[in-house]
Amino acid sequence: MAKGFMYILKCADDSYYTGSTVDLELRLAQHQSGEGANHTRKRLPVVLVYYEEYQDIADAFYREKQVQGWSRKKKEALIENRSEDLPLFSRNNQSGE
Repeated sequence: MAKGFMYILKCADDSYYTGSTVDLELRLAQHQSGEGANHTRKRLPVVLVYYEEYQDIADAFYREKQVQGWSRKKKEALIENRSEDLPLFSRNNQSGE
């Protein structure tokens, strides 16, 4: 199995895009050149703000889907390495939203 990456990009409109890939450098170049996802194509330029590396692309894809479901505040806690704050922004903890 190929190793993989889960990554978060910050777009020009201040939105976040979460993806996964086996080649992070190539995928970032694709996003920057407008060959990436429709979301990023319309919001260039993009900046890599976070990534995690996995031994298996399937694990990176699973993590991508997990993080895609998170609120903006929870993604920002992850990006800022505030792991202690992640439970505060869970969907089942309405006080943190």
